[in-house]
Amino acid sequence: MEAKLFSPFKIKHTAFKNRVFMSPMCQYSGVDGMITDWHFTHYISRAVGGVGAIILEATAVEDRGRISPYDLGLYNDNQKQLLTKLVSRVKEYDCKIGIQLAHAGRKASKDAPWKGDKFLTPQNGGWQTIAPSAIPFNKQSDIPKEMTKNDIDDVKKSFFSATERAISAGFDFIEIHMAHGYLLHEFLSPVTNKRSDEYGGSFENRMKLPLEIVKGVREIIGENIPLFVRISAVDWCAGGLEIEDTVKFSKKLRENGADLIDVSSGGLVEDAVIPFDYGYQTHFAYKIKSETGILTGAVGMITTPSQAEHILTTRQADIVLLGRTLLGNPYWTLHAAKELRYDIKWPNQYLRHF
Repeated sequence: MEAKLFSPFKIKHTAFKNRVFMSPMCQYSGVDGMITDWHFTHYISRAVGGVGAIILEATAVEDRGRISPYDLGLYNDNQKQLLTKLVSRVKEYDCKIGIQLAHAGRKASKDAPWKGDKFLTPQNGGWQTIAPSAIPFNKQSDIPKEMTKNDIDDVKKSFFSATERAISAGFDFIEIHMAHGYLLHEFLSPVTNKRSDEYGGSFENRMKLPLEIVKGVREIIGENIPLFVRISAVDWCAGGLEIEDTVKFSKKLRENGADLIDVSSGGLVEDAVIPFDYGYQTHFAYKIKSETGILTGAVGMITTPSQAEHILTTRQADIVLLGRTLLGNPYWTLHAAKELRYDIKWPNQYLRHF
């Protein structure tokens, strides 16, 4: 029997050679929002390693939407120009590439993890953050500015402009980041959204901005390009989003043009109690898939080929997204094929070793 992990997969007009996707993982190595030599090495290595698709790390749609001063951005044409080169290089290895468009909201303006991961004030290289409500992430972060209607309109326009640049750069698909406590997740959760206007209050109102962005992005990219959305299925905290909310939201995402839900969780508050274990989020992907009919991706502590294969053969998800696993082994996919007895082509340059 052919390994499900290596079965072809098609969304809209885009065909993926297998179901191993590289999850977006920030590298904190950009300069003025632009990729550097590190990114070429990092991403091309995984393309050579056989993944079916790469999702580029969270890429800010405006400068104040960066998590750190070292994040990537797609809010000017210089950034697009370099990304165009990266996209072209990755595709040389029969690998599709998408981009995760993001806005960090109240979790923006932080230093790199290896520099202390501390929030930066405008006096030490940071900037004023924005959020649906003026609620800081923790005691160390500044109070974000509560967004006005103009701020909301500006963010929407930024997502739409970044989408246009992404398509121009040649990305095969788009993912919108609505997880891990960043801006669009902040609008969704009642923990972080205390607004009294049409963007706050009821869950219908809290979904308004995320759905407007999904609908607008779909209109820009047309009907043939896949659109993914990464969500946090639950907040893992009292009063936060529960899976029933997320199922309801996923139905709305599908109605407004999303093709696949990339199912993660948490990130909204720093004291969340998360039961980390192998595949601990997979059951959320299954519930969303089974109750909405939308395609899903499973992510989170998926480490072995047999585990990934089990997720797919039991129809818990349609793809698997690997993060830390691929950081540790860029050639995981090639080794997985050997373990699952699937005949995959190794690069000619490496054949002598196997």
